[in-house]
Amino acid sequence: MSVGRLVRTLYLLYFSKPKGERKLFRAIRTRPIRSIVELGIGSAGRTPRILEVAGWRAASDPLRYTGIDLFEARDDRTGLTLKQTHARLQLPRVQVRLVPGDPLSALQRMANSLTGTDLLLIAADQDRQSLARAWRWVPRMLSPGAFVFIEEPAEGSAETQWRQITLDEVQRLAALAVPAQARAA
Repeated sequence: MSVGRLVRTLYLLYFSKPKGERKLFRAIRTRPIRSIVELGIGSAGRTPRILEVAGWRAASDPLRYTGIDLFEARDDRTGLTLKQTHARLQLPRVQVRLVPGDPLSALQRMANSLTGTDLLLIAADQDRQSLARAWRWVPRMLSPGAFVFIEEPAEGSAETQWRQITLDEVQRLAALAVPAQARAA
């Protein structure tokens, strides 16, 4: 490993800002990640760094990245447009697919094409009702041993933190999201 790469690695894993993302970078570094789905891209600040860290353990296959966001349909007009995000994420050895929409509408359309997802990131700005109903589509997407992280406000701070949830918790959330008529049958 070159000195430059060592310095970059140490920076991302232990000194990067915002502090809450360091946990993500350390988890990604522990095993090969080939497919990433991110719900809520916002300004796309963390995404290139996540793709960089995932690329450290890359095999010869390109990394698949799917970003789901409201883009231009956001009420507050913060974050990037679809076109700006696409331009920012054009990285070597990364196949980028951007999907406009809220978690429910996007995952209903895309879940079957997102099988084998190794890392699912859910940003704090996602609509909670849409996300609660979208969980039913998540288990079919995930690879065995996938990481699932949810961004949450940090206690006593204006920053956020990432909490890893287990695959058992994903299954529980998916069971709660099943429509009432399917449960009654």
